[in-house]
Amino acid sequence: MTKDKVFITEADRYLFGQGTHYEIYDKLGAHPAEKNGRSGIYFAVWAPNAEKVFVVGDFNCWNGERYEMTRLGDSGIYELFTEEAAVGDKYKYLIISKDKRPLYKADPYANYAELRPNTASIVTDLGGFKWSDDRWIKSMNKKLSWKEPMAIYEVHLGSWKKKDDGTEDGFYNYREIAKELADYVKEMGYTHVELMGIAEYPFDGSWGYQVTGYYAPTSRYGTPEDFAYMVNYLHNNGIGVILNWVPAHFPKDAHGLAEFDGKPVYEYSDPVKSENTKWGTKVFDYSKPQVANFLIANALFWAEQFHIDGFHMDSISSIQSSDSSEFFKHLNSIMHKRNPGVMMIAGESAFGSNITEPVESGGIGFNFKWNTRWINSFLEYMKYDPYFRQFNHKSLTSGITDGNGDHIILPVAHDEVVHQK
Repeated sequence: MTKDKVFITEADRYLFGQGTHYEIYDKLGAHPAEKNGRSGIYFAVWAPNAEKVFVVGDFNCWNGERYEMTRLGDSGIYELFTEEAAVGDKYKYLIISKDKRPLYKADPYANYAELRPNTASIVTDLGGFKWSDDRWIKSMNKKLSWKEPMAIYEVHLGSWKKKDDGTEDGFYNYREIAKELADYVKEMGYTHVELMGIAEYPFDGSWGYQVTGYYAPTSRYGTPEDFAYMVNYLHNNGIGVILNWVPAHFPKDAHGLAEFDGKPVYEYSDPVKSENTKWGTKVFDYSKPQVANFLIANALFWAEQFHIDGFHMDSISSIQSSDSSEFFKHLNSIMHKRNPGVMMIAGESAFGSNITEPVESGGIGFNFKWNTRWINSFLEYMKYDPYFRQFNHKSLTSGITDGNGDHIILPVAHDEVVHQK
């Protein structure tokens, strides 16, 4: 998108209010822009309950006095263009709530963030990377993924391999790990990698399941351009890339989405519905068009901006409701329409049976169900003395035969490893 096209129009506001602005990430967030021949950065954020919103960052010494954003009608969107900000600047939104509380929030649509424990967003430009995986993308869009043999290697980059470089973390850069990972995956005969913990998150112990930056590849392993390099490299080595994507819940960290403008915005207003007590997190309110738009556009962002080949949506069985059912139908329908080769994978037991049926046939529209029942049955089978296994083959196959006609993936995943099953 050209720098003079990033400004939010009345049409943008209308589509976002309807929940159908599938490129809203090109407008909300922080983007290099030009206005009246002047270069700068255009900031835009959705904070419908705010009293006032300011942009604070490196470029104004974190003082928002002269950087109050303008509210665009009744859309709840605030905007500001400034020549003083530039790519590389750290920033946050200073939101003044209706009850006059100052809230310093990271940008929900930021494409880059500080390395934890710091929490500021960073202005970046995603337009610089030159992709060379056209052949891969074209071949994937022509295939029916559920007809192809597939073996997925699940990997958390930060713990898969460490280097002795004197740092506490020992993280490899995305570029460094690309070759190491591709070589290993090809040697072991896998067709895809599934990456855990890519969208930015504050707490290492969550493995990336408590996301604060849905549009930002984590800075633990480098820049967004470094991440693009890794995906491009894997594709050019014949390896598909699946993201472990978390549309079910988000954490309560002060800089994140929780009570974003002093009131529930991304979560339900009803305290009973808004809490996932199992994980101590907030639940997305899918009934709000702007929240559904945030997530649907996010999946499209990863698929279309970073060439991701599939999404494994873990934990969605914890949020089964009419709101979430309609949300996933919308998500899957638009993804299949725009990116027919991208796989949409549902967590086990989500939405009952036939979730891999097309939406037009009464299903939810996923390509696959991630069938964790199978691994539990398989592990129980393996506990039998070899002599007695011949009498218990049913426990080995029950997780496959109870699929209700769904296309299924049979996983031995991180949960089984961590819980030492």
